[in-house]
Amino acid sequence: MSAPLCPIDQPDICPADLSPEEADRFWMDQALALADHAAEQGEVPVGAVVVQEGRRIACGWNQVITLNDPSAHAEVMALRRAAQMLGNYRLERVTLYVTLEPCPMCAGALVHARIDRLVFAAADPRAGACGSLFNLCRSPLLNHRIAITAGVEEADARVRLQRFFQARR
Repeated sequence: MSAPLCPIDQPDICPADLSPEEADRFWMDQALALADHAAEQGEVPVGAVVVQEGRRIACGWNQVITLNDPSAHAEVMALRRAAQMLGNYRLERVTLYVTLEPCPMCAGALVHARIDRLVFAAADPRAGACGSLFNLCRSPLLNHRIAITAGVEEADARVRLQRFFQARR
């Protein structure tokens, strides 16, 4: 099943006059729109956006059920598309925005991709590997460390997740 590169109709360039905090909210709003797209497909509502130099270069949303692929998390899907766009598996000088703290699999992929920065909305106390349970992205045992900003648009992301899981019960 082939999915669109980015199913949201939002600008792929951040307005230049935004502060860094406003720019983080701008991109996280896009990730939240992708989370909504995932939920519409019956997937856990998680969305991700890869940004380089103020431009969205890739996006992803959870597609585990749709693709029957346990690795099809929003972050991995976005990293795959970004690597294709840049023609390199090393994604230097990029920021990944994601609506839920990455799990160990995704955190490992972020480290291997060598992204510069991770911005996430909601912490994941059960499986979060970027500060909640442990922090693979900042581990001194690994060859790369990622700057992390947590809690951007956290309430909006948490509401989407709670609504989704309440509806499934």
